[in-house]
Amino acid sequence: MSQVTRWDPFENLFKDFRGLVLQPVDFAGNPDVPALKVDVKEDKENYTVHADLPGVAKDDIHVSIEGAVVSISAEKKRTVENRDGERVLRSERHFGKVSRSFQLGQDIDESRAEARFADGVLELKLPKKVSAASRKLTIQ
Repeated sequence: MSQVTRWDPFENLFKDFRGLVLQPVDFAGNPDVPALKVDVKEDKENYTVHADLPGVAKDDIHVSIEGAVVSISAEKKRTVENRDGERVLRSERHFGKVSRSFQLGQDIDESRAEARFADGVLELKLPKKVSAASRKLTIQ
């Protein structure tokens, strides 16, 4: 009796020449796009923002404040260190630009705002702008 085998043209699509299985591309959660994750906390006088920026140099981070809108942008540059006779088999480290903007509930006093960057975490201390005391008008 003849034996029927099923031929799948995509069977070896994700194998390279060394027999390693490569993962298919996930376009929905693209791992090559670095994400800028933030935590925002509020107290009576300040907003505190913590943003994760691992592997980014301090000089490549930019923060701008316009009223109550805070914008953070950063760039992680690709570093290539090829030694003689060496080849890259797999590279999973991210590089590129990332930015994030968000609006807070109250305007920020830019003159008193502070920023610190240590261990891959950007910390922003954003004092709330003192609003002018409202007054009730007497109707005559």
